[in-house]
Amino acid sequence: MTHKHKTKPKRPNPSKTVALVFMGVGLLILGGLALALLTRPSAAEPQQEESGFEPATPQQVDFPAPELALKDIDGNPVNFASYNGKVILVNNWAIWCPPCRAELPELQAYFKDHQNENFTIVGIEAGSEKEDVLYHVDLFQLGFPIWLDPKTEALQAFRNGSLPNSYVIDGSGTVRLAWNGPINQAMLEKYVTPLFKE
Repeated sequence: MTHKHKTKPKRPNPSKTVALVFMGVGLLILGGLALALLTRPSAAEPQQEESGFEPATPQQVDFPAPELALKDIDGNPVNFASYNGKVILVNNWAIWCPPCRAELPELQAYFKDHQNENFTIVGIEAGSEKEDVLYHVDLFQLGFPIWLDPKTEALQAFRNGSLPNSYVIDGSGTVRLAWNGPINQAMLEKYVTPLFKE
């Protein structure tokens, strides 16, 4: 009578099991990271307009308005002296700047409410081609004067290269308020309206 030797079933190696678990977890983490990177929008892709920006608070300043000789979107020569006696809100902006674009509807709403008073807004676009600026003027339905500044002379004149920035020139030609960053309609009502009602 022959005896068959039964082979014992191999027990799983604990160290191999742990290694496999760690490999599985590692692959899951790597897969998640890869998915996140693939679905993240590229910096080159256009982003949605910023809307909930935090409005900046103005600084009280006191210096003469700089002399600027630029052209408006119709090609006419323009300068601050042509608005003699009016309060002017100067807004330096650029079409590629999201906070600049976000504040344009706020500026337009404020201008619409006060355009018949002793006040105007002058939007100075920094560096873009005329056709591109005209597109954005139509897109945002801007009714206030827009000046073209291909050499960014206004940024140099105000000594401020950050965008957006805004300045208020009173009727005597003195710069009274300065903003670094976006502004909204409520902020304009609070700080600018009292100046053209003086």
